[in-house]
Amino acid sequence: MGETTYRVNGIELCAEVRGPTDGTPLLLVTGLGAQLISWEGDFVDRLVDRGYRVARFDNRDVGRSTWFDDAQIDIMATLRALAAGQPAEVPYTLSDMAADAAGLLDELDMSPAHVVGASMGGMIVQTMAIEQPQAVRSVVSIMSTTGDRDVGQPTPAATTLLFASPPRDLDEALERAKQSEATWGSPAHRDPDAAVERARREWERARNAACVGRQLVAINASGSRTEALAQVTVPFTVIHGTADTLVTPSGGARTAEAVPHAVHVELEGMGHNLPRPLWPRIMDEIDATVARAGVTT
Repeated sequence: MGETTYRVNGIELCAEVRGPTDGTPLLLVTGLGAQLISWEGDFVDRLVDRGYRVARFDNRDVGRSTWFDDAQIDIMATLRALAAGQPAEVPYTLSDMAADAAGLLDELDMSPAHVVGASMGGMIVQTMAIEQPQAVRSVVSIMSTTGDRDVGQPTPAATTLLFASPPRDLDEALERAKQSEATWGSPAHRDPDAAVERARREWERARNAACVGRQLVAINASGSRTEALAQVTVPFTVIHGTADTLVTPSGGARTAEAVPHAVHVELEGMGHNLPRPLWPRIMDEIDATVARAGVTT
């Protein structure tokens, strides 16, 4: 099945599904500003080969899903207000994004599914487990955190790059990809060529640079999930790289502590990306999480 647009929660979500209709349902949820193709096609195909029916999609405000460019919001002022504990109007929160994912699973006839989220996607699947439990069989949260401000914070270099002005053209986007790979990529598995090629594909497919600020606001407006995560009962795995500079490893450690039965996997030399040499290990952990739910692939 190619990319298809679905009406969910009053907006449009672009999704793609691969794998047999009787495969084990698996939803991949992307991170900050990332499109569905940030989950590499080869990665998806390998999961299909393991027996999964895999859905990947553009979150709201990114890619070919509904954009929120009409939202009138001063990003930096809103982030400062939220950091100070002050109320702020925001276009949407992680709860809205979790509801999007759950609604999409219904549209795809894949609910309940095993859910895997990377970075902000990890925050979304955590929120799904808390607020949309009917849609979730198991959770794998990768390079993510709980929303607590005392853990998982980026290093100064990562913060500077995160808040840099967005690229204005393809050349700048490719240069930013190189900088990102050098700043928060996996030092044990550097692959600037792959990062550049991914950036090229995303730029040519769809580009909404303003979404990054709004999604940052959504993350910060959603608060801590630590207390609520203690009530999650489905199988839960936390995967985090020891060399992550964008969401530092304390974020993964706190997530694993919050879910009493969570399995905590630290991958040596992995940064804030999913390097190809580590795909087999990551997929093995997905398999193991699914197996704990009583469903084998």
